Amino acid sequence: MASIFTYDHDPPRVNSPWQSGEDSGKRPQAERSATTGAIVESEQLSYSHLERLAPEPQDGPIEYKLHLLLRPRRTYSKMSYTLRVSGSQQSKPMRGANQPRQAAVPLASSNQSRQNRLHHLTTQLLWRLQQSSPHHSTSSRDLVIPKLPENIADLAALEKPGKLLPGLEESSGSLYEIGVADNGTLVGLTKDEMDESMTTLKVMAASLGCKVEVQRMLFVGSCEWTEGTSRSDDEVRVENLWVAEALIMPVLNVQSSEDGQQKSQRDSAPRRNASITDQLRISLIGPTTSGKTTLLGTLSNGTLDNGRGSSRINLLRHRHEVASGRTSSIAQELIGYDARKIFNYNIDNINEWPDIHDRVMSEDGRLVFLLDSAGHPRYQRTTLRALIGWAPHWTLLCIPANEDGPPISGTHSLSGADGAMGVGLTSLDTALAHLDLCLKLSIPLSILITKSELGQRASLRDKLNIVLTKIKAAGRLPKLLASKACDEEGLVEVPEKDLEQVKRDIINPISESGNPLSVIPIILTSAVKGIGIGLTHALLRSLPVPPPPTARDFVPLALNPEQPDALFHIDEVFEMSLSRAQTAATSATNESAPVITGYLRFGRLSIGDRVVLGPFPGDDEDAGALVPKDHPSPGYGLSIPHPSSAEFARLSSRHPLPASKIEGEWLQATIVNIRDLRLPVQTIEAGQAGSIQVVFDELSEASNTSDTLEKATLPTPRIRKGQVLAVPSQHMVDTGLSLQATSSLTASFKSSDVKSLTVNSLINAYVGMVRAPVRVLRVTRQKSDLDSRKTLTEDNDDVFGMNEHIELERTKSEADLDEYHAEYHVLLELLNSREWIELGSQIVLVEGGSKDKTGFEGYVGKVIEIGE
Repeated sequence: MASIFTYDHDPPRVNSPWQSGEDSGKRPQAERSATTGAIVESEQLSYSHLERLAPEPQDGPIEYKLHLLLRPRRTYSKMSYTLRVSGSQQSKPMRGANQPRQAAVPLASSNQSRQNRLHHLTTQLLWRLQQSSPHHSTSSRDLVIPKLPENIADLAALEKPGKLLPGLEESSGSLYEIGVADNGTLVGLTKDEMDESMTTLKVMAASLGCKVEVQRMLFVGSCEWTEGTSRSDDEVRVENLWVAEALIMPVLNVQSSEDGQQKSQRDSAPRRNASITDQLRISLIGPTTSGKTTLLGTLSNGTLDNGRGSSRINLLRHRHEVASGRTSSIAQELIGYDARKIFNYNIDNINEWPDIHDRVMSEDGRLVFLLDSAGHPRYQRTTLRALIGWAPHWTLLCIPANEDGPPISGTHSLSGADGAMGVGLTSLDTALAHLDLCLKLSIPLSILITKSELGQRASLRDKLNIVLTKIKAAGRLPKLLASKACDEEGLVEVPEKDLEQVKRDIINPISESGNPLSVIPIILTSAVKGIGIGLTHALLRSLPVPPPPTARDFVPLALNPEQPDALFHIDEVFEMSLSRAQTAATSATNESAPVITGYLRFGRLSIGDRVVLGPFPGDDEDAGALVPKDHPSPGYGLSIPHPSSAEFARLSSRHPLPASKIEGEWLQATIVNIRDLRLPVQTIEAGQAGSIQVVFDELSEASNTSDTLEKATLPTPRIRKGQVLAVPSQHMVDTGLSLQATSSLTASFKSSDVKSLTVNSLINAYVGMVRAPVRVLRVTRQKSDLDSRKTLTEDNDDVFGMNEHIELERTKSEADLDEYHAEYHVLLELLNSREWIELGSQIVLVEGGSKDKTGFEGYVGKVIEIGE
């Protein structure tokens, strides 16, 4: 399955059938004014080759309607169709419809039937508008149909466009051919019928936040009917018949607000068009043979695996993943919960993520966003991206039960490695490396023992003993859970007994301690037998969701006063075509605009907000040269996780100047589209993941040609992973300050292992979505509290002259305790480009690929100082 953030780059186009429709009977038609009936000379021969339009397409943004009346249509005694002959204005009757004379049909029906017809017509228009949107949603949950007045003339008051329905921001519009039969026959309407139909269409469009533009009005014939209640009072009426083409377009309000107005909007209550359902972001990690993707497929599809990976096939994004069985990229899935109900692809009428959003609407509901990562050490940077870059609320570590190979030494068994990273490692080696890193990162963790139906009891007991020992050594409490439900009971609904067990053994202890790190649940699962699936659903349904993040979570205001109002971390970048409405609203010169994906660290972003993106390299730097040149991996053409030492040396020689010499640049842009986990919304809230489409302000540079100052338009800048989208604070706007990118930083580490780093060595740094090679400039040991107390004690002793000739030796235990409490500060210099790094954020240093390491051994610290 492709990423949830990808788009259809070629959605259905809104092409008029008048430009392409042809029939064997090619005859001319006259175009007349709808008000005077006179032939429009400039276009009277424009459609002379058309006798009828092509039949109405079943899919797409084009709709044929005989009429849009909210009343029964009158009965006509005769209808003739006049087709012009090329070069002449002679007309002739083509067909008569002689009908028996009937009493006049009332022009109005009950108000309830009119309301029902308007609802039907509006939902039909919504569907046609969605057809010109890439990856459109079929949801109409936010549709509000206006209440019709008793008097038809009062409908004009409802023609003003309201708030745009979420999901239509990227629609290219819809064409309505009014007075045309489904087979393309030009039937036509009288002037009063056409006026009423247009009014109805404008009311329908206004309720969706759209406007109507009449593209053409054509005279196609005439009709006769009689009016009167008795034969003596009958009056024969003759009128022209018209067909019309109308373009319905979304009305976008993406104009930038005045300075100072955006902050007040972000500080207000959540807007109506934002997802208010709790979202839990979870990363799945584990060895490549642990069955992560298979388990995720069973959870999201509601079907058991056949033992050969049938449930994971829809989650794989690349052909080589299907061939090799190894996941090399991050795949995402969404599961909804409401009370005990599970909403996944096993439920009828759930085909896309917006369908899951629609089902989970209650206050008790929640959405669980799961990120499946790669397991092989070759793709370690993909794993670290899911574990560090996406800042998961919880992590699920999968350990297979069927593979032996406990570590021989105290760390990991790496004997027999043949030179490639990850070769010679057992699954348990990699799993323990994942566990060590999760414990260092202080991420709320749960462990899933997969493939439990294949595990041997003795081997499984040994693995659990090793895992439990590591967890207890970190000061955390492991809790083994056993399911009491039937194997397949948890595929559709969360078993009540499992919910009670999770609440009693996991949720209550976490609530009492107030620390989600205090307990680590352990569950035995099987995607083939269904063992533990219901218990896993109960865990996902019950895990606590952290409060919305704020800009002051890492450091207080006094230490970092220049925080932006909103910050969005960029993970991936796509290009998507702009709709006609977006192009018109933003005055964009390009037909497409970038779509960035990631998560909102804090703040609030809405369509129409003015934002800044960056940092971008200076004009004298090649943006493509700022990325390390990775070696291709054997077999698949992918890149290894980290450059080797030789590659680092070449990188340093290519860029002898540090990043501080590169001028960072922040570019202005406007948000034109937002999707919250594929749900079209107007606003995205703090902590939510989604995608945002932006249009850059027109970039130009002055050039002096022939003594004339001209402006040359610059190409759209290249957005890269690790950059940020931000809304500057009001203080920054008032003072003219911009966000400060950094070329160096200082990080604090509590572990003494970091002292093994050597000055001028090159290493990889992970902080937020940023992955960058850095140079170690300095490693210093800070004085601990024990050192301070010891110095004070010695000074007091010296006052009394007690230790002048006595040499005291510190015991080994005292030295170990002192080293345990030691703090190390490491000064790092970015080699490639300036980055925006948040003060107080977590940083992980990982050395390059090596034969004797899994690649997940890292030093975890905190950023305490930002350089210029």
